[in-house]
Amino acid sequence: MVFFKDYKHLVESTLTLMVPQIILAYVLLDLLIPRLLNKKKYILFTLGTLIVFTAIFIGYVALRKYYFDVVYIETYNEIAISHAKLSLGRQLLDPSYFFSKTVKFLTPAALLFTYRLYKNQQDILQLREQKRLAELSALKNQLNPHFLFNTLNNLYALALERSDKTPEVIERLSEILDYMLYRCKDNYVSLEKEIALIENYLALEKIRYGKRVLITFESSNHTNEKIAPLILLTFIENAFKHGVSQELDVAKIHISLETNDNTITFLITNTKPSSTVRHTMGRNETMGLENVTKQLNLLYDKAYSLDISDLPDMYKVQLNIPAYDL
Repeated sequence: MVFFKDYKHLVESTLTLMVPQIILAYVLLDLLIPRLLNKKKYILFTLGTLIVFTAIFIGYVALRKYYFDVVYIETYNEIAISHAKLSLGRQLLDPSYFFSKTVKFLTPAALLFTYRLYKNQQDILQLREQKRLAELSALKNQLNPHFLFNTLNNLYALALERSDKTPEVIERLSEILDYMLYRCKDNYVSLEKEIALIENYLALEKIRYGKRVLITFESSNHTNEKIAPLILLTFIENAFKHGVSQELDVAKIHISLETNDNTITFLITNTKPSSTVRHTMGRNETMGLENVTKQLNLLYDKAYSLDISDLPDMYKVQLNIPAYDL
């Protein structure tokens, strides 16, 4: 137990320990680590650290020897008195004494370094998350106008024909716009809402192409899953471009969406045009597929699989993603 002669003794003893701790923390954290260690100058960092430790230790021992051991020796116990009677050289060369004081001097610096390291890691994680969200937002902003442009083209064609189906198209489009503008801002949305979006889109395309296309859409086993918004729509849009727009006979598009074993499986196939003129993938379609792939990478990392097959008589896309619960 340490005894103090008076408040002056207490303050002086506290400062004798705190000042070296402050100096060491400043030199290590603000000078040696950023200027030497972070720049991989390991030898210089080691030498600088040893010099600082040695200088602080010598100053501390000398102060204890020539001041505290003279003024406050009556407060010492027998062990402390015997140590105080040692010469300055023997005290400096005592490895246990050096180690014990070094630990005391280094403890605040180590704690501050750990805190800074943790804070930097948190900042890095936050910046990565902000970057990921910014990338997702940019991808969605690229995808949405692409989809809206195609849908408005459909509406324009019906308006030119003065079709009685124009009001239904406007109603379907308003539901799609409401969803895209206000209800799919999060990274994940209800799978049921995405299914409703797909059904609205398919209804618009049925009105546009009429008997030229036979569409089947099967959806089952969905309860409370969530999915990245607008992920599936690009594949459906491409199916109509590849399989319907150039088809002179009846095109066929089959879509299935199932949830089994915690996996959402999306499968879409479309027949190829029977005519010799085949639709080649344009820039907008390529951009749409690239955007979807980037979103899948950002939101599902390596937990998804995407297989796009160009078969002799059809195009086939199968996407497997985790079935996260809402």
